[in-house]
Amino acid sequence: MQNILLPVFYLPPISWFSEFLNAENEVTFEQFENFPKQTFRNRTNIFGANGKLSLIIPINHNGNREFKSTEISYREDWQNLHWKSIKTAYQSSPYFEYYEDKLKKLFENKEKFLLDFNIKSIQIILDILKTEKAYSLNEEYIKNPEEVNFRGKFSAKIPSEYEMAEYYQTFSDKLGFLSDLSIVDLICNKGPESMTYIKNIKKL
Repeated sequence: MQNILLPVFYLPPISWFSEFLNAENEVTFEQFENFPKQTFRNRTNIFGANGKLSLIIPINHNGNREFKSTEISYREDWQNLHWKSIKTAYQSSPYFEYYEDKLKKLFENKEKFLLDFNIKSIQIILDILKTEKAYSLNEEYIKNPEEVNFRGKFSAKIPSEYEMAEYYQTFSDKLGFLSDLSIVDLICNKGPESMTYIKNIKKL
């Protein structure tokens, strides 16, 4: 077993789940880091009709930088916008109708803190995948942790470090395959085969 320290993302990318669900990994979630901008902590990438589409959760800028205390802003109705975007992107995918009700629940309540919302999104995906995974939350920020540190991995700006087999995506006939999108893309297109796919992902 190896201990790993994972950032907590919003409907995380497939590569994140390959580490999280790896039976060899004992997982601790990071909750005390300073909130970094432009990462998957408050965004997720889906496959829209025009290609990759980033859905971004707005944050309350109240001077508090700690991720654990980062508050979500509801000044605009982003929940409705995100849900409509996901529905539009995946309603013609093979498995969306099977998971629609569970996914929709994520956007029905207003969580105050981003950390709580993200953990809720991960729990919903675990339910859809029909699997469980134990994790703990860290108790303080440590610059050089003993665990294998994934806080700076899974960048929203540079290509994925993970090798993934191509699978059929709703718009891939027109736009080609997009690798390592949100886990939502995988479950809507691969359904019950998603767990097998995740287990076969290799790190480059």
